[in-house]
Amino acid sequence: MRAVKALATLDGVAPGDHVCWKVDDRHGLAGGLEPFVADGTLFGDRLVIVGSTSSLKEVGRLRSVPESAVMIDAREQGGSLALTVDHEVQRAKEAGITSTRVLACREPGAEALAGLVHQELGLDESAALSGATVVCAYLPGPWGAGELEQVMCVHPQTLGSRPGLPGFQMFRTGSEDWKVSGVIDSDGAQAFGTVLRAASLRTPSIRLRFDEVTLMDAAGMRALVDAATHLPGRCVVIEGANRIVKLSWELSGYAVPEIPVEVLA
Repeated sequence: MRAVKALATLDGVAPGDHVCWKVDDRHGLAGGLEPFVADGTLFGDRLVIVGSTSSLKEVGRLRSVPESAVMIDAREQGGSLALTVDHEVQRAKEAGITSTRVLACREPGAEALAGLVHQELGLDESAALSGATVVCAYLPGPWGAGELEQVMCVHPQTLGSRPGLPGFQMFRTGSEDWKVSGVIDSDGAQAFGTVLRAASLRTPSIRLRFDEVTLMDAAGMRALVDAATHLPGRCVVIEGANRIVKLSWELSGYAVPEIPVEVLA
């Protein structure tokens, strides 16, 4: 079962993990990668590294990176990064390699926030369904206001200094469901809406497990409505909502046919 956790080092990663690593400085990238790469070499894992030309050169210079590592220029992948990772996982299995480790180097300004969240949801799905270990290294630089906070919401695991995170996280639990945990309030409403809109691009029906959501306030509900009605033909089904969340939804007047959201206990 995938679980939310904060890691002290990459020693603690496991198959199916999707880690958001906020790298505090460029020198920290090299040191932090050592256990990740060393363990992968020890267990015979396929190592896949995705990034810009400069970040691929930087990582490739590390002595711990084996010659067999697969280097992928992110600019050539467009929005199909998750499909590329899935392809490499399948290639590894065909070669008799049962486990794949993916390092995605993220640099500020390379992708608009909506596209970045969409890619991260795809990578999270890849990790959940294939068992690949995916580490997204967010390199130092002028990230836009709220960008790191919002991308962290769609990673079950985090590493490095944490900005003021919204109180929720959302990630894949299977081929159809997303698990949402925490509190969806005014601090996290914008991030929640961004994540839901990105998810709606992946499937016409979004099923959210709310078993570990303790509160969704008016701002959170408004973000849910806006995201659900953003694209025609989409619907959101919420399962496992507690009594307070379900009652608040109904009292707010949102439990109507015009809003394609169904909230179930």
